[in-house]
Amino acid sequence: MAVAKIVYASLTGNTEEIADIVAEALENEALDVEINECTQVDAEEFLDADICVVGTYTYDEGSLPDDIVDFYEDLKELDLSGKVYGVIGSGDTFYERFCSCVDDFDHVFSQTGATKGAESVKVDLAAEEEDIQRLEAFAKELAEKVK
Repeated sequence: MAVAKIVYASLTGNTEEIADIVAEALENEALDVEINECTQVDAEEFLDADICVVGTYTYDEGSLPDDIVDFYEDLKELDLSGKVYGVIGSGDTFYERFCSCVDDFDHVFSQTGATKGAESVKVDLAAEEEDIQRLEAFAKELAEKVK
């Protein structure tokens, strides 16, 4: 059974919620899913997964959240060739650089040799019904890449 690992950073609970939506959708695709808050795991744990997902929020004017900076830096050092990745995140359209940390993680993943499994999903604040549908489609697309 393929393994999906989801690592997230969440301040208000919005990103944790979208990570949970993706986890449930991946489980519905018959995948073994592990989900962890970013300070509880090391980036190297992605080496044991078939699908690697990061969920992050974007802080203020585009800053990476303090709690995920170390994970981000460690991710840069990994060779994830043969893995499938995806990035999800929440932000606030009030800011000019809406969800820019999602793009930052997408860029780092692309340098690890991993294959992008689905287009990133960016959520404005909390997930609405349309966002939930996009997150479920994201999960389904990732699962298709490892079946």
